[in-house]
Amino acid sequence: MDLVPALEEPLKKVLGPATAKVMAEHLGLHSVGDLLHHYPRRYEERGQLTHLADLPMDEHVTVVAQVADARLHTFASAKAPRGKGQRLEVTITDGSGRLQLVFFGHGVHKPHKELLPGTRAMFAGKVSLFNRRLQLAHPAYELLRGDAEETVETWAGALIPIYPATAKLESWKIGKAIQTVLPSAQEALDPLPESLREGRGLVPLPEALLKIHRPHTKADIADAHARLKWDEAFVLQVALARRRHADAQLPAVPRKPAPDGLLSAFDDRLPFTLTDGQQKVSKEIFDDLATDHPMHRLLQGEVGSGKTLVALRAMLAVVDAGGQAAMLAPTEVLAQQHHRSIVEMMGELAEGGMLGGSEQGTKVTLLTGSMGTAARRQAMLDLVTGEAGIVIGTHALIEDKVQFHDLGLVVVDEQHRFGVEQRDALRGKGKQPPHLLVMTATPIPRTVAMTVFGDLETSVLDQLPAGRSPIASHVVPAADKPHFLTRAWERVREEVENGHQAYIVCPRIGDEEDDPKKARKSAEDEAEKRPPLAVLDIADQLAKGPLSGLRVEVLHGRMHPDDKDAVMRRFAAGETHVLVATTVIEVGVNVPNATAMVIMDADRFGVSQLHQLRGRVGRGSAAGLCLLVSEMPEASPARQRLTAVASTLDGFELSRIDLEQRREGDVLGQAQSGARTSLRVLAVIEDEEIITEARQEATAVVEADPELTGLPGLRTALDALLDEEREQYLEKG
Repeated sequence: MDLVPALEEPLKKVLGPATAKVMAEHLGLHSVGDLLHHYPRRYEERGQLTHLADLPMDEHVTVVAQVADARLHTFASAKAPRGKGQRLEVTITDGSGRLQLVFFGHGVHKPHKELLPGTRAMFAGKVSLFNRRLQLAHPAYELLRGDAEETVETWAGALIPIYPATAKLESWKIGKAIQTVLPSAQEALDPLPESLREGRGLVPLPEALLKIHRPHTKADIADAHARLKWDEAFVLQVALARRRHADAQLPAVPRKPAPDGLLSAFDDRLPFTLTDGQQKVSKEIFDDLATDHPMHRLLQGEVGSGKTLVALRAMLAVVDAGGQAAMLAPTEVLAQQHHRSIVEMMGELAEGGMLGGSEQGTKVTLLTGSMGTAARRQAMLDLVTGEAGIVIGTHALIEDKVQFHDLGLVVVDEQHRFGVEQRDALRGKGKQPPHLLVMTATPIPRTVAMTVFGDLETSVLDQLPAGRSPIASHVVPAADKPHFLTRAWERVREEVENGHQAYIVCPRIGDEEDDPKKARKSAEDEAEKRPPLAVLDIADQLAKGPLSGLRVEVLHGRMHPDDKDAVMRRFAAGETHVLVATTVIEVGVNVPNATAMVIMDADRFGVSQLHQLRGRVGRGSAAGLCLLVSEMPEASPARQRLTAVASTLDGFELSRIDLEQRREGDVLGQAQSGARTSLRVLAVIEDEEIITEARQEATAVVEADPELTGLPGLRTALDALLDEEREQYLEKG
C-alpha cells in the first residue's frame, strides 16, 4: 500500500525471477510493499495442531502434524510391469484425526528417508478423497526440526504464520520470502496522521508489519491487526471523502418542484397515502435536488417497499422545474416494465402534448436497443426537443447519438448490474452534472454501504406499504423427502384453482448454447455431478406431468425481446397460469395475482438473489408462498443458507447472513463492478465500529486539508490504493 523506494523495489530483484513470476501470476504481488502486505491467514502454534478432522475437500491446505507411520509398497503397473512400482503411504496425526499422504514412483525416495515416525513437519497440498479416506497426494513438506540454523531462525517464534498460498507456492516459501524483505518494513511510510495514531493508541506501521509476520505472542497479532485494520478503513474512507468533497464543489442546477405543478397533480391522483418512510425519504431527496451541487444518493429499499414511486416523484419534481429525468434499467424487460407501470401510475399526466392528455402532463418515452428505427428516431427527437420529460431505457440511452434538451436527474435501477462507466456517460449528457439517484433492492448492511457506496448518501425504505401480504417460505428437501416435492406441485395447482398464478424458477435455460464447460463448478456441483435444472426441461416435464392441463409458458434471457414482452403481457393479463423462468424475473416484475413461487435447485442461488426472487409473489392482497427446492443434504452449508432465507423476510438480516457466509471480497468485488477489493484484514461486518469512526476521521481530515498537503504518507497510501482501476472506479462512481 505504501509504496516508497525501498518498498517499490520489484520482487524479481530481491527474490529472483522464478519466485517473482509465480508471486505476480498467482498472488498478484509485484513489489516488496505488496509482499509485506500479504498477511498470514492464521497462525499455527507448535503445541496445537490443525484439526485434521475438519479439512475441507478440494482445497489447498497447510497442516502441521506428526508422522505416525510410513510404509513403502511395491506394485505392478503399465509403467512398471515387474512389480517395481513404488508407493509410499505416510499417515500423519494431530490428535484430532489422521490423514494419509501418498507418494509415487521416483518421488518416494526423499520422503522415505525423511518422514520417519515421530518427525514433525508442515505439509501442503490439495485434499482429495480416496477409498472414502482423506488424503494428500504428493504434498510439499517442510520438516520442523530445530537444528539447521535457517530453520531455527525461520521457525523460532512459537507461532507459525500460515499464508494464503497456492499449489505453486507453499505457505512456508512465502514465509521465507517475507523474512527476506522484512527489514524494508522499517522504511514504510505511515499513512495515519500522528494525532490520530497516538489518540487511538495504535502501534506505528513498521512495528505492525513486524508483528503480523513474526509475532512472539498473541498480543503481537492483536496489536498488528488493530493497526492494519485502521489503515485499510481510513485510507479507503479518505478516498471516498475526497470524492464527496470534490462532488460538493461541482455545480448543478437546483430543481424545486412548482407549487401547483405536475408533482402535486400526481400526488392528488394517488389512490393511497404514502408511508411515513416514503415521505421521509422523499423529503431527503427533494432537499438534495434543491441545492446547487449534484445530489448523489443511494436509495435502498426492501423488495416492494415502493422505491419506484419515490423515484417517480423525484423525476416529476425535476420535470416541474423545467428539466428532464432519465431512468436507467439493466435489462429491456425491466425498462419496458418500468415504462408500463410509470405510465399506468401517471394516467393522463403521462400524455403531455397529446389529445386527452393533461395540461400539466409530460411525455414518458421508452428507448431500448431493440426498438424499430422509426420508433427510435421519434424517441430521440422527443429527448432533444424536451418534449419528453421522462425517459426510461437501457444502456441504449448512453449512446453518443442520444442528446437531451436539459437532463436534470439520472435514476439508476439496480446499481450492482450497472457499470460505473455507464453512469458516467449518462452523467456527461447534462449541461451541468445532473443529480443522481441510485436504487437497489438488495439490502446492504450499513457498513458495506459506507465502504462500497461511500461516495453516496444513503436513504433506506424499510416499511412495506399497506396491503402487501406476508410471504410464507419453506425448504423442500427433494432428495430426503420426495413426497414433499409432489406436494409442492399440488400446492401450485391449488393456487391456480383459486384463481391465482405461479412462477417456477430454474438456474439454467437448457438450450444447447448453455455450455456446461463454461459454467463454474462449485465443489457441491462436483459432488453430485448433475447439471443445474433447466427451464426448457422442467417446463416440458411439468406440462406433461404434475401440472398437465394448466397453461405453462417459459421466459428466459435469450428469447427475442418481442416474444419476452408478449409472454409477460399474457402472464400479467392472467392468461398464463404458470411461468417457468430464469432469474430474468428477479427484479421489477410486478404481477399482483401471482401468489406462489417454486425455486428449483435453490441452493444454486445466492441469499440476496433468493430474497429478490421471493419478492415477486405476495404483491397483491392474497398471501404469498415460496418453496425452495433442493437436493442438498441437511447438514450442508447450502441447506443452512436456504433455512436462513426461509426463516426471515428481513432483507437486512439476510444480507448480514450472506456476508458472513461469503468473504467480503466477493460482495465488494461484485458491488464495485470489477474493482478488486483492497480489504485484507478489515471485515466489513465485524468492524462496523472502526469503519464508522474512520469515516468521521477521514471526513474531518479532508475538510481541513482536501489536498492532504501535510500528510505525505497518506497521499502515498492513497496512490497505491487507487491504482488506475480503482481511481477510474471512484472517479466515475
